Amino acid sequence: MKRATISLLALWLVLMAGAVGSSGLYQYSVGLTGYISPETGKAPTAYLWVPEGCSDVRAVVFAQQNMTEEMLFHNDAFRRQMQQLGVALLWVAPAFTYAWDPASGCQKVFDEMLTAIAYQSSHPEIATAPVIPFGHSAQATMPWNFAAWNADRTLCIISFHGDAPRTNLCGYGTANVEWGRTRNIDGIPGLMIEGEYEWWEARVRPALAFRMVYPESCISFLCDAGSGHFEMMPETAEYIAMFIRKSMEQRPGMRRLNPRDGWLACRYDPDSRPSDGDGAADDIFSITQRPTPAPWADYQGDRHDAFWYIDGEMAALTEARYAETRGKASRPIDKMTYTLSDDGRTVTLSPPAGVHVEVISGPLRKVDDRTFRFCPYEGGLDNPKRSYTSWLIAIRDGDGQYKRAVQPIEVKLPNPLKK
Repeated sequence: MKRATISLLALWLVLMAGAVGSSGLYQYSVGLTGYISPETGKAPTAYLWVPEGCSDVRAVVFAQQNMTEEMLFHNDAFRRQMQQLGVALLWVAPAFTYAWDPASGCQKVFDEMLTAIAYQSSHPEIATAPVIPFGHSAQATMPWNFAAWNADRTLCIISFHGDAPRTNLCGYGTANVEWGRTRNIDGIPGLMIEGEYEWWEARVRPALAFRMVYPESCISFLCDAGSGHFEMMPETAEYIAMFIRKSMEQRPGMRRLNPRDGWLACRYDPDSRPSDGDGAADDIFSITQRPTPAPWADYQGDRHDAFWYIDGEMAALTEARYAETRGKASRPIDKMTYTLSDDGRTVTLSPPAGVHVEVISGPLRKVDDRTFRFCPYEGGLDNPKRSYTSWLIAIRDGDGQYKRAVQPIEVKLPNPLKK
């Protein structure tokens, strides 16, 4: 393509780009081509955050509108660490794919989106930069499938409070996508995170099975101790940032990793014996003393019950997270209610003593632990499913006796709001 043609394309993309929204987080945005969202009847918008002072974007975390994707991207500490790494954040609202089935055309939509946002932001390297797919819950299968079709451009994979690769229990509720005989994610660091309070063995077992079927895979696992399904703990955001950093350090030139160069550590052993979904507790845990994490060749535990970690520091951090809640008592938070102001723009709660409340997703902004106000943001005002629904999380921090406790709160605002 000639230079003049590129300049005209860049100018057109700038003129056609949507507003960056009112949250103040993202600097750039473009409308997607080739897809119309059934939620809004129009094309989704991609929003891009580039770290301040970043002259060369080294990788892009890609996520779509769901829930905790927002909580991660709005975490100041996480963004500071991405700034140090030169990693940009790309968020699409509403989502244009859940399964990442290339038969749907999602690959073409994604490629055109990256090209557009690259030129709109004056960071042409973004069009071909390594990608870190991230997804929560209904979006949690997407990262694995994205990597299977984009193995050469996937830096690492993060499935949050969600799914194992090739799972039969996809978060979006329908059948998984077949990879075919030759497609795999060998040598690409992948991380599955499951909350302690959402624990379900039937979701975890496929991850262990995947490691056996694909022995060259690099699948890590974290039980998000003291957490449920609906939040992003600060220490978990820090864990994810470390996983990204180590993946960048270990993959110069996007080389595939050899799992035998990593470490192994025993799977999470819950205090209570969980069910596989049939209502009966499973007597499958016979771990009387956890094997010590060790380099691959030196590991003394059962390898069928172990996950891979990129190095000893990552394995040790995982063990430390498990130790935070092991043996401690639970102290649940009662279900909380809220009241709305007459104009529907202010939400008031009465949290119990010692409980603080944070925003997970949606158009609310925190004033204090009792007060939250409506704030239009990148999700828009024209999505009946999402524009007037917000999720909060009530949190009671743990101590020497009790585990950390959480309680999600769904807030529905009137649509439309009173003027």
